[in-house]
Parts: sequence; structure tokens; C-alpha cells
Amino acid sequence: MQQKTYFQQLGEASGIVAPIVAFTCILIAIASYPEFSWTNNALSDLGIISGITGPVFNFGLYCSGLFVLKFAAFGLFKYFGNWVGKIGSLTFAATALALMGIGIAHENITPYHYLFSVAFFVLLPISLFIITAAFALKRQTKMALFTLLTAAAAATPWILQFMVHYVSGVAIPEFASALAGSAWTVMFGYKMLKTPPQPKKAQ
Repeated sequence: MQQKTYFQQLGEASGIVAPIVAFTCILIAIASYPEFSWTNNALSDLGIISGITGPVFNFGLYCSGLFVLKFAAFGLFKYFGNWVGKIGSLTFAATALALMGIGIAHENITPYHYLFSVAFFVLLPISLFIITAAFALKRQTKMALFTLLTAAAAATPWILQFMVHYVSGVAIPEFASALAGSAWTVMFGYKMLKTPPQPKKAQ
């Protein structure tokens, strides 16, 4: 019977680990900075605060981005045999690189921080829409629907923010969009871990 490689298992597990690292560090950073406001701040404002706040926040984004990169490269790319899935995997990997960039280039490093932030929140739903098509080609209807809904959930907070500007800061749309994407990586990472390897002809 075909066995999964170490790197494939690492990639699949990384989809579960990445959100845990990211949100743990974000919440620790928020707890360490009482002045933070969900409605008036951006999450990235935490990255320039002295003490433990900034380092913890930036480390969390960089480290989780590294795990997402492993998830995309060793998990998603291996899982999809069709070219649409390969493109979706590479786009998801680009999303991970953007997340790592946010952690490296904090808010005071202009214009790179802004560019990395925009890239992350734009590429996240785009990659998921592409992966939706890849699931459809594999006739995995339930996963296609779940991924489509996740992509919509990741994009909607930003669409609403630009349309009605419901908060003065962007922490809420940032958190909501990232949470949607994280739920998908955890669920699909777990699904891949529990699924035995498939022969190439089934891809």
C-alpha cells in the first residue's frame, strides 16, 4: 500500500498548527496591550508596540505563515493532481509568503507592510475560489461547497467595510477574514491527515 511521505504528513499537520500559533499569539498580544480597540485599531498596530506585544504578534504571523507555506507546498500541492489545484496551491503559498511578510515588515516599514497586508487579504479568497474549482473537477462536491463558502466568508468582511465602512479600524474585518481561512485550513488539514494516500490515477 502506498505510504505518505514525511513531508506530506508535515504539510497536512501544518494546516492545523498554523491557525493555533497565529491566534494564540494575536490574543496574547491583545491581552498584553489594554489600549487596543477592536473598532478603532488594525491588528497590525500591535506589531509596533514595545514590550512583549510587538514581538509576540510579529512572531506569530511569521511562524504561522511558515506553517501555511508548508501546508500549501507539501499538503495541497501533493493532494491535487489537476492543474487547477496546482495553481490554487501555488496561490495559497503566495498567501503564506504575504503573511510572513506582514510579520517581518511591521507597520512602520512602509510601503512594504501595506503591500504584504493587501496581498494577504486579496490572495486568501482568490486562492480558495481557485481551489473550489479544483474540488469541483475532482467531483468532491461537499468540499467544493465548503471551500466556496469559506472564500465568500473571507471576502465579505472587506466588501462590507468598503461599502458601508462599519468600523473605523480594520481589526474586525482582518480577524473575521483570517478566521474563515483558518477554519478551512484546520478542517482540510485534518481531513487530509485522516485520508489514506490515493493512487495517481484517482487524481
